[in-house]
Amino acid sequence: MFTIGCHLSVSKGYLHMAKEATSIGANTFQFFPRNPRGGASKPLVPEDVEALSAWMKEHRFGKILCHGAYTMNGASLKEDVRNFARQAIREDLVKVSQLPDCLYNFHPGTHLKQGAEKAIPLIADMVNFAMDYEDLNTTVLLETMAGKGTEVGRSFEELADIIERGERKDRIGVCLDICHVYDGGYDIVNDLDGVLDSFDKVIGLERLKAIHLNDDKNPMGSQKDRHEKIGKGTIGLEAFERIINHPALRDLPFYLETPNDLAGYKEEIEILKALRKE
Repeated sequence: MFTIGCHLSVSKGYLHMAKEATSIGANTFQFFPRNPRGGASKPLVPEDVEALSAWMKEHRFGKILCHGAYTMNGASLKEDVRNFARQAIREDLVKVSQLPDCLYNFHPGTHLKQGAEKAIPLIADMVNFAMDYEDLNTTVLLETMAGKGTEVGRSFEELADIIERGERKDRIGVCLDICHVYDGGYDIVNDLDGVLDSFDKVIGLERLKAIHLNDDKNPMGSQKDRHEKIGKGTIGLEAFERIINHPALRDLPFYLETPNDLAGYKEEIEILKALRKE
């Protein structure tokens, strides 16, 4: 099954997102559990969760994806910022564990010129704190980053270092952002197999659980993190056709984060479905 969807707003509830996804030809979706810049998270409504679960079963949805707030930085130099990140992720995981077939993805953080070698243990400690939850039933995904500023996670080695320090390795995976890895210098356009071989050797393909499907406004290695619409950027449609059909990737869920409205996402989903080989 080709599992494809896009980022949607949670403001009108979970069933509304599922119906919106179905209306544009999607069978999954991504969402923020709180304002992406931080702030409080709305409590779940049990009836909404039950309705979401029923809709997902009826319409054969794949795994949905919860994306942590951008402001969470467990490697911050400020203790209050680190504490917010620890608590926010823990709250998110409690919520996600009550949702049907839901993964959790977040940006590892920024080292703020203290160096990745100091930031990585702090990020791992945050993850371990957040995942120390008896009823945890989700997988926490570290997102591959573009390398903008002092982002941690710009290389497979940095992500592997965080995972290695994890206490719940059985519940830790990776979300591969196509724009980010290309921005980070991995040539997924001309050497997709080579990039995946590198990922397998450093992290292990068994940890790859989701794909952020974004084109790029900038050339490879630019470290800018500027998403573009599918086929309109420097990665291009031919590369995306190879990505969504690759034996190591084709069965993973794909989530669009392109600069689009709902009609634009519908068009992209139609384009990608036409490129899919079953």
